[in-house]
Amino acid sequence: MSGRRVTLDIERLVLRGVDPADQRAIAAGLKAELVKVLGDGDGLGVSRRTPVLRVGGPAPGASGRDLGAGVARAIGKGLKP
Repeated sequence: MSGRRVTLDIERLVLRGVDPADQRAIAAGLKAELVKVLGDGDGLGVSRRTPVLRVGGPAPGASGRDLGAGVARAIGKGLKP
C-alpha cells in the first residue's frame, strides 16, 4: 500500500562490547535496513509497544554497518506478528 507511514521510536539502544567509534556506521546500517524491513508496513497495522527486544550478538568480524542492519532485521521480526 503506497503512502502508508510507519513510525518507529527507539528510546534506547544498548550495544554492549561495541566500539563507540562505530556509532555512526551502526546508525547508518540500522536506518537503511529499517527502511527495507519496515517500509512495506506488512503486519504493522496495530500500534504496539515492545519494552525490551533482545537481538543477540553480532557475527564475528561484522562491521558497524552490518551490526546495525542485523539489529534492524531483528526489530522487524520482533514487531511483526
